[in-house]
Amino acid sequence: MSLLPRTDAEPGPGAEGSPSEHIGGRVRDHDLPSNLPPGAEGSPSEHIGGRVRDHDLPSGLPPEHGLPEVARAVAIIMDGNGRWASARGVGVAEGHRAGSRALRPVVETAIDLGVESLVVYAFSTENGSRSVEEVEALMEIFGETIDRELSDLAKEGVRTRFVGRRDRAPDWLQVKLSDLEAATAGETRLNLWVAFDYGGRAELVEAARRIAESGVDPSNIDESVVARHLYAPDMPDPDLVIRTSGELRVSNFLLWQSAYAEFVFVDTLWPDFGPDEFRAAVEDYASRRRRFGGR
Repeated sequence: MSLLPRTDAEPGPGAEGSPSEHIGGRVRDHDLPSNLPPGAEGSPSEHIGGRVRDHDLPSGLPPEHGLPEVARAVAIIMDGNGRWASARGVGVAEGHRAGSRALRPVVETAIDLGVESLVVYAFSTENGSRSVEEVEALMEIFGETIDRELSDLAKEGVRTRFVGRRDRAPDWLQVKLSDLEAATAGETRLNLWVAFDYGGRAELVEAARRIAESGVDPSNIDESVVARHLYAPDMPDPDLVIRTSGELRVSNFLLWQSAYAEFVFVDTLWPDFGPDEFRAAVEDYASRRRRFGGR
């Protein structure tokens, strides 16, 4: 799978008066400026990519109840194939192949944990601007992955669907995408969504175009109308988004759908990311509180 483009993101404040931690445990209070504003009293404070745990809060603050035991919908930004290859002195294509082999154990672990929907960022719209040689290699590897891994996952009840553009893929690959979707349409154990030639901004632009073409009265446009015009209207919003390789940004991935998602950023490069890391991320999610803007 591919290495994703970089954008900028900055962490915000942690909670004043309690140990603040970045997801992945890399930022502590003594690393943060002393003039940061406190979090809301009686609730965990949060910064971009960070969260204060209940056991870090003053003892007088009551914990919330009804924690989810597992994230039902998870998305992964699979990042780090290129750096993995560079560290081993091999070509970037070998890094992408190693990344493709890392996918199946994670999918199988998701099934074991009761995850119902898994979205993986396989190829972004920006990846198409890479060298012709690398893009061609990625298309070849993608086809290999369909034949070797994704088709076989159907035997474990995995339905695979592709989200994004297809018109720029080679004809032979477009056929493979459609054939796999048709072959797995009856599977119900796990929905696997593969973001291929996908970009969050492009998705929103396309949704706006479709809405305009539909002739809907502007006064009737609301969130539900926008959601119905996304690439995959029936894809559930992720509860949890995981990004590998230590980068702390979303890179144009599921911009609409991840509005209320929890994020976990891990240092592990994608080819080395496996069941243990996936389980740890899901367990981290289960320890958090989500309010969707409420109290």
